[in-house]
Amino acid sequence: MFKEYGEYDALGLAELVRNGAVSPKELLDAALAVANERNPSINAIIHRFDERAYRQIEQGLPDGPFKGVPFVLKDLLACFAGEPLRMGSRGITVIPDYDSELVRRYKASGVNIFAKTNTPEFGLIITTEPKSFGPTHNPHKHGYSTGGSSGGSAAAVAAGIVPMAHGGDGGGSIRFPSSWCGVFGLKPSRGRNPLGPDNGEDWQGAVAEHVLTRSVRDSAAMLDCSSGHEIGAPYNIAPPKGSFLAATQREARPLRIALSRKPLVNTVVDAEVLAALDATAQALEKMGHVVEDAEPQIDVNQFWRDFFVVVCAEVASMVDRYRREYGAACVAKFEPATKNMAMLGRSFSGADVITAKRGWDDVQLAMGRLLTDFDVMLCPTVPTPAEPHGVLPNSRVEELLMLASHRVNMGKLLFNTGLVEQMAGPILGKMAFTIMGNVSGLPGMSVPLHMSESGLPIGMQFTGRMGDEETLFNLAAQLERELGFTC
Repeated sequence: MFKEYGEYDALGLAELVRNGAVSPKELLDAALAVANERNPSINAIIHRFDERAYRQIEQGLPDGPFKGVPFVLKDLLACFAGEPLRMGSRGITVIPDYDSELVRRYKASGVNIFAKTNTPEFGLIITTEPKSFGPTHNPHKHGYSTGGSSGGSAAAVAAGIVPMAHGGDGGGSIRFPSSWCGVFGLKPSRGRNPLGPDNGEDWQGAVAEHVLTRSVRDSAAMLDCSSGHEIGAPYNIAPPKGSFLAATQREARPLRIALSRKPLVNTVVDAEVLAALDATAQALEKMGHVVEDAEPQIDVNQFWRDFFVVVCAEVASMVDRYRREYGAACVAKFEPATKNMAMLGRSFSGADVITAKRGWDDVQLAMGRLLTDFDVMLCPTVPTPAEPHGVLPNSRVEELLMLASHRVNMGKLLFNTGLVEQMAGPILGKMAFTIMGNVSGLPGMSVPLHMSESGLPIGMQFTGRMGDEETLFNLAAQLERELGFTC
């Protein structure tokens, strides 16, 4: 077996393949050996197709920049023809006969896809503890959450099973688990990567897909492979001036960076996270950047409500669609939280949703104004380090309340009484810094720069201007070189 497998990033492994130093089969052998050793204790991978992966090598992998590199897909959104898509749910199993456009582009890059990773049901909660497949454990501390919804993918990278894994981000679901697992995760600009053919946009433009990686250059090189306009897509974002990979190789330029400490959901930021934020700001200043305190002018009390209304309406539409396509028995197996969000979504009027979406426009404007004066904004990725399992999912009592009420159209009443805020608060509070990127569509990244005293990673989030992933990649590469990553 190729024993040095874990010492390389994805581009490094692909270079070994090109030079003939190692074969794609040897890389797959190594990835499966690590998965066999480590996955039983972390539960990152929930479906494997080893024989198919070996056949893909025999048939010839495309001659892309990642030729032969083992790769895994998050079991949500990404359709891989012939393999089940369960989306973290006990109620649904779809076996598509086609590849998603993003998967098609991944294949063209040369990666060898061999497995699917764990995710919460439909990606609706920010911790990977689904009832269908059980919790994914943080590789840094057993019994602790990986975050979500790309928690399985983050854990697979952090555990060394693969150097790079697919993820998706609708409220922080790439950046959040990247922070808690200590890997690099970038959410691209709205419209940068394709979501078709199943979606033109998802969650009203909040969702973006990309990869979680050990190195910055892998993320940049894969975005070069995957980005670009898709037929029928509602957005046609301008291409980069050069390549994203080239941006990681250019000399870093001094930036003007806004330092934001204020969470956009009412929550307490952990003292260790604030200390890490200050340390990051000081390090950036030593590198020659200008860091100034600045906050976007966003109504904190309205912000989470506008996000929640739109997402719940989307969940209601999704559940109704699955009921039509797969029957009531399918929906009956959905988790209480999913049913409850659908009930809330059905209770809102079309006017409520449009009003909430207009609130998203206000956030876009506020961030646009801030980033007129600054190149990027720095804040924590998550207000705390990883929590133990069982803290973030709803309690059994809360689930019983959800089951008792999900058939009754009383969502607006519950919303107005404050009960929804009380029950959703623990989750929304953890998303206090990430949701903004989804509402605004701006690119953002979590950079693994710090560790807590208990040995849990703490990521720092940088948000850039619309379409300007190049500046983020350039800065991340400088941080990786000069400070080093915790992964």
